[in-house]
Amino acid sequence: MSVGVALSARGVAMDMHFEISKFLYKEARLLDTEKWDEWLQLMAHDVHYWMPMPENRRRTDCMGAYERGQGALFDDNFFDLQRRVARFKQPSAWAEDPPTRHVHLISGIEAYEGDTAEEYLVHSTFVNYRSRLDRDNDVLVGRRQDVLRKNANSFLIAKRKILTTQAVLLSKNFNTFL
Repeated sequence: MSVGVALSARGVAMDMHFEISKFLYKEARLLDTEKWDEWLQLMAHDVHYWMPMPENRRRTDCMGAYERGQGALFDDNFFDLQRRVARFKQPSAWAEDPPTRHVHLISGIEAYEGDTAEEYLVHSTFVNYRSRLDRDNDVLVGRRQDVLRKNANSFLIAKRKILTTQAVLLSKNFNTFL
């Protein structure tokens, strides 16, 4: 998924930037409040939700830290996301009983016109603070590269590439969406 920003990319107008920002903040709230079915409705049916694990490589190495075909924590389509949401809601999901408490902070939002009409390339940064039980606390930090598709009065997430700074995650589990 190539979602870089070309030098000639045109930033969106301020009112569109506001609408995109509002959409991303709403998405964060839905995740924080475990409104997973509502969150799924924000996904396009052809979504690609990808979180590669970074590899520590020297600057002179021709492969980058994040490459297709290497390890990924998530490489999901819509069906995969539906299965993960269904799993969260099962009584046998012991890693989520009691539930993990989440706070998703979204910042650094940049929005550009996409390659096709009604699509937008959006870059953002995130912090996901996860707290479970009395002492299990995790902080995930990274960047997202999204392709949002205009849909009626809102947007759908058509592509999401999640890039974390951590090459090794020390969490006991990874029950989250970013």
